[in-house]
Amino acid sequence: MTEEGGRTALVTGSSRGIGRETAALLGTLGYRVAVHYASSAGPADEVVAELRAAGCDAEAFQADVASPEACQELIKAVADRFGGLDVLVNNAGITRDGLALRMKDDDWRSVIDTDLSAAFYLSRTALRHLLKSSAGRIVNVSSVVALRGNAGQANYVAAKAGLIGLTKALAREYGSRGLTVNAVAPGFIESDMTDALPEDVRERYLQEIPAGRFGSTRDVAHAIAYLASEAAGYVNGQTLAVDGGMVMP
Repeated sequence: MTEEGGRTALVTGSSRGIGRETAALLGTLGYRVAVHYASSAGPADEVVAELRAAGCDAEAFQADVASPEACQELIKAVADRFGGLDVLVNNAGITRDGLALRMKDDDWRSVIDTDLSAAFYLSRTALRHLLKSSAGRIVNVSSVVALRGNAGQANYVAAKAGLIGLTKALAREYGSRGLTVNAVAPGFIESDMTDALPEDVRERYLQEIPAGRFGSTRDVAHAIAYLASEAAGYVNGQTLAVDGGMVMP
């Protein structure tokens, strides 16, 4: 993959997990990186320090992306700091699991607001900057549960499926302007949460994955970096499952 020197990328939810790995990878590829966090500055500052130590231009930005106003302010702050914006990675997300019969209204709303509406608010505001870029990119982080469903996650599944629909709509609206909009759908990715699962549960999931292993945050970051790159200029409106073959059409 060629270096993308001189381009600016905003990765939401990039103080940990997939977002942190993506921010780090984009930095090594020559991007200027805006590291976003919701409330805890410490982890985001660590990411920025690591990027700067590697010679990358990076800055941390706080925002509650469930708020339309905060999204507008975030995009403006990033564009002002770096002189524009070329890539938006909508990665921020939360879960509030529970069976539909018992799911509270607040648990439904909070997940939809953070995981889906935020991507729309950010994309809407970022478009004026992305359309000025020679290779504007939006990459939405969905999930394989959007393709197959998952019990106990009606809110999360609905939000992640909505991201795929949003991806296709924006791809059709702005494809003729040189902007591409794509999604990645991570499968079962190694994390603190998966490490805590009982061994029999882990084995059951592994049996569903032809690759025979769980994915890593690095696997997903590489897929995002590809879709964000100039090399992916003719890939538009697509959802790339990064799941070891767990879900196939």
